[in-house]
Amino acid sequence: MGPAFAVWLTGLPASGKSAIARALLRELQARGLDPAALESDALRTAITPRPTYDDAERDLFYGALVHLGTYLVQHGVPVVFDATANRRAYRDAARAGIERLAEVFVDCPLEVCAARDPKGLYRRARDGQTDALPGVQAAYEPPLKPELVVHSARSTPETGAREVVALLEARGWLDGTQCDKPPA
Repeated sequence: MGPAFAVWLTGLPASGKSAIARALLRELQARGLDPAALESDALRTAITPRPTYDDAERDLFYGALVHLGTYLVQHGVPVVFDATANRRAYRDAARAGIERLAEVFVDCPLEVCAARDPKGLYRRARDGQTDALPGVQAAYEPPLKPELVVHSARSTPETGAREVVALLEARGWLDGTQCDKPPA
């Protein structure tokens, strides 16, 4: 097996990132890998115990998340980032520190995300209980050149995960060879 890699699943809240991440982890584990899942909801309270979601806190949180992911990859652990990372700068920081990083844009219309709303985020934003929801009250900057776009409103999480695995295979990141060119 070659050097470790990272996949950053980014998209609006409720776009399907976590469901794709879970399916991707299963796919990678079935191939004998033991990837680390860096899921923002699970890590946020450890890094920022009383989250406010303001810009300064997001800078701190994503800086720590990128540092952790970079550290793991440098030590041979594949990483799956499951985090909105509403600013490109956060994901660009990961790209600067992780040579083998694939940014995957989980593209889903805002209306579909708001209808899904498993955590009640869009309802709370609508009711004025929050003022920092990416895509609604805070900017979300989609990737300019993601390695892959998964259209989660019209595919299953398993299909999205298989698309990510196909990208990793095409790059040679799963078989020990390295090809830094995107698949044809």
